Amino acid sequence: MVKIFAVILLVMSVLTFIVYGLDKHAAKAKTWRTPERRLLLFGFAGGAAGGLLGMLVFHHKTRKFYFWLVNLLGLSWQIIVLWYLGTKLKS
Repeated sequence: MVKIFAVILLVMSVLTFIVYGLDKHAAKAKTWRTPERRLLLFGFAGGAAGGLLGMLVFHHKTRKFYFWLVNLLGLSWQIIVLWYLGTKLKS
């Protein structure tokens, strides 16, 4: 169960990282953008590590405190669930 959840988080993080990169590219090209709500949802729903990495690598949305807040809260619950599954399912 832990491995399955970890793979889900990894896939979500990779997708979130890609979406942040695509949105940054769209911002520079002045084309259609990914709505902020969707970026935040991707991060909170399992892709927080990718969201934070995307913010840092692409220098995207780094000035908006709520992006930091939502991604850090998402990362917190994701780590807690991984820890819980890893410790409670072993006993």
